Amino acid sequence: MGHRQDTSTLLRTLKFYLNPNDGRYEDLAKGNLAKNIVRDLTAGLVVAMVAIPLAMGFAMASGLRPEQGIVGGAVAGLLGALFGGSKYQVYGPTAAYIPIIAGLMATYNHSFLVLASIVAGAFLMLTGLFKKGKVVTLVPHSIVVGFTIGIAVVIAFSQMGEVFGFHNKIGYDFIGQIKKTIEYFGETNIYAVIVAFSTFAICKVLIKISTFIPAPVFGLGLGWLAAATFWKDKGLVLIKDKYGSIPTDFWVITMPQLPDMTTGQVWFDLLYFAVAIYFVAAVESLLCSRMADRMANNTGVPYNPNKELWGQGMVNIFTPLFNGFPHTGALARTAVNIRLGAVSPLAGIAKFTFKLLLAAYLATYLEQVPMACIGGILLYVASGMVKWKEIQEVLEMKSQFHFWLMIYTAIMVPLTGFLTAVLSAIVIFAIAVLLKKVPLHHKKEDTVELDLAEAN
Repeated sequence: MGHRQDTSTLLRTLKFYLNPNDGRYEDLAKGNLAKNIVRDLTAGLVVAMVAIPLAMGFAMASGLRPEQGIVGGAVAGLLGALFGGSKYQVYGPTAAYIPIIAGLMATYNHSFLVLASIVAGAFLMLTGLFKKGKVVTLVPHSIVVGFTIGIAVVIAFSQMGEVFGFHNKIGYDFIGQIKKTIEYFGETNIYAVIVAFSTFAICKVLIKISTFIPAPVFGLGLGWLAAATFWKDKGLVLIKDKYGSIPTDFWVITMPQLPDMTTGQVWFDLLYFAVAIYFVAAVESLLCSRMADRMANNTGVPYNPNKELWGQGMVNIFTPLFNGFPHTGALARTAVNIRLGAVSPLAGIAKFTFKLLLAAYLATYLEQVPMACIGGILLYVASGMVKWKEIQEVLEMKSQFHFWLMIYTAIMVPLTGFLTAVLSAIVIFAIAVLLKKVPLHHKKEDTVELDLAEAN
């Protein structure tokens, strides 16, 4: 009898998760339906414009091609809007994934990345199906802030080659990047430096003027103009120089595959990267969903953490198959979506359509953008990830333990890699909780997501 009830409950849950019309569209019918639809479509258009340069930058920083970020972000946005657990969340590539994907791509290929993401997606769907979503929220704020700072450092140093205009690669190893930046410093292209920091400044300034201004697009426009006209002969490295033309045939399928020589190390790496992808998707998407409800003052159907994990699982299973890579809820783009007045997942569906249409139309221009411009955009992303207000939240916990846990995580992320740093920090935290040195929860942690809204 009990077994039959459990099976019945699982089937009801599964039916609910597979139904896109799950109550999240309720606000479309409140007030003027046509006006609400226009608001969602407008939000989708602006977010798509913001997302294209970010998606390209995240893809290239991860060792992938620019179009993989474009199509991946579009597909993830559609799947997340249909099957996720939030009304407002925007899905796409995020900064937290860069060191993970770059580390995998340094040794393996895209087919192996697809396999690792599918495994992570299956874990996410099972976590949601068995309603364990709240377990993920036990990760303390000090670790979240620590790995965010660490990833910001990783991203900034990974772009040194683009910012200084080096023609040689500086690789993915953090210490190696520092050494090679010093070694190649004499080859600095001052025009690349100017383009990078001009793009950085444009993004910083315009985003403060209005949410409706897609600041990164203006940054790309400046870089394209400089490379096509007055600095055409100044040795700027363009996207097409590094990656060739950007194709507009976005519907490329990549099947999962193990390397030809499958060893014990390969199986370990598969589990390692799958767990890393799972962790980022779970923590970041739930943090983002919770932030979205608070920012939008949602008084209707709240975000569903378990359905959100189910949706994240679908995103990370199917998006890589369409020549993409792992994606999750994007905090900054979700905040923009809400500020633009989006009221339902229709905005995410609109973003899917607008993003692919814009990218197809602009492909010949995007490939002529200098890599220094992409470096400037990613420096802007990295700078937005380190916020004094977040660090202050940790200090206000009145516990030296959480301060040092944050410092430990921030240092270990660039030195040992994302997963090693975070898992070891979680183990340290768990031991401290068991020894009753610190509480499992802290009252400040419920408000921190609003301070992370520009983290990526």
